[in-house]
Parts: sequence; C-alpha cells; structure tokens
Amino acid sequence: MSTVIPPLSEREIKNTIVLFDVDGTLTPARLHASPEMITLLSELRKKVAIGFVGGSDLVKQQEQLGDDVIHMFDYCFSENGLTAYRLGEKLASQTFINWIGEAKYKTLVKFILRYLSELDLPVVRGTFIEYRNGMINVSPIGRNAATQERLDYEKYDLEHKIRANLVSALQKEFPDYGLRYSIGGQISFDVFPEGWDKTYCLQHVEKEGFTEIHFFGDKTFFGGNDYEIYNDPRTIGHAVNNPDDTMRIVKETFF
Repeated sequence: MSTVIPPLSEREIKNTIVLFDVDGTLTPARLHASPEMITLLSELRKKVAIGFVGGSDLVKQQEQLGDDVIHMFDYCFSENGLTAYRLGEKLASQTFINWIGEAKYKTLVKFILRYLSELDLPVVRGTFIEYRNGMINVSPIGRNAATQERLDYEKYDLEHKIRANLVSALQKEFPDYGLRYSIGGQISFDVFPEGWDKTYCLQHVEKEGFTEIHFFGDKTFFGGNDYEIYNDPRTIGHAVNNPDDTMRIVKETFF
C-alpha cells in the first residue's frame, strides 16, 4: 500500500472506520488478496480509517494480506480482536485457555476428538483442532486439506451438515460452559467464550470516537462468524459474496 497516508484526524471522511472480514471478503478463502484489492484498500485508507477483523491468527493474515499487514491497516484485529494492533502498536490481549481453565479445556478437546474419530468422511487430513489465543478452531476434514479438497468438503458439508451437527452435539454436551460456536470459511468452525465473537474488536474502536463503523463480511447469516458484528447496532453492515463484491460496494459507498 501507499506509505503517504494522512493521520487519522485528517482523513477525507471524518470519524469513520471501515472494518473487513478477511476470508471470502478481502481474499478468496485462505488465498492471497489480489493486487487490485490491495490498491483499493490503499486508496480507501486515504479517505477513512480501515481495519480487518478475522478469526485466524496474525501469521495467517500476513500470508493472505502481506507481511507488513500491521502497517497496511490502521487497526488489525486477529482472532476477533483478542490480538489487536492500532497504527502498528500492539494492544492488550486475552487468552481462551486462561478464561476456560485447563480441566474444562481438556474435557472439551477430548469430546471433539472422540466425535471426529467416529465420522466417516470421504477425505481426512491433519490438524483437526487448532488452538488460538481467543478460541479453538475445529475442522472435521483437517486444516491441512489442499485447496481442491477444501472446495469438495464445503459442498459435502452443506449437504450432510457435518459441522452443524457437531455444533449441536457440543451445545448439548456443554450447556454450562458459556461458549459460542460459529461456522465460517469452508472447512471449520470456531469455539469461543460468549461475547468473544467479532464484536469483541469494537471495544477498541468505540473509544476512538468513530461515529460510523462500517463492516464488510461474507458470513453474515445466522451461525456465520460475521453474523454478530454485522447485526450489531453499532455497525453499518455490508453483506458480500466474494472479494469482487467487496470492491464493488466499497467503490459505490466511498468513491
């Protein structure tokens, strides 16, 4: 992105921030952002404050958006904002394991692994549970699946409701754990404490005095990982289907 960026107080559209989901919104799922998207974000940043909010950790977002991602955006909210940066400076963070405790965590993980071991899927790969600071990410096929395997599994999951059924089983088994479950991307779902969805990041921008908070996301349906922040009364939500959709709506709205 261009390095000639006005200070926040001198952006063309005052007191406005635009937040973006990553997978399916700024980039194809788990792939790189296009040069056209990077250029558009650079131009948008001259007008308004911009940020991303994603469930993945910062390393994955650097792979998709660029190694210098914390300087490409004014706000970077990895893991729904549990890991956060403002103008390149790291903000205070929290962890899932400290919140839930080791004993409950082990019980939860053992249940998930037992459930997954009894599924008969067309393909299974590796990394079925990925621990992150603010959540665990669960993938029945495994996060090591190749791009085509992910596409094939997404269709299979839509038909057989593998992820939805596992979420229902977890809700029944752990009703008192204070957890939420959010299906996002192609092959996985997130498990996190109540209130630790993408709205968690809003606490960081609210105190900055923004009067308009726009959010762009592709999983805005009930149960999707953009649902809560898209429907939050503090945000102006924009539902998109893919990165091309995002670019079109950004241009229509801000240019």
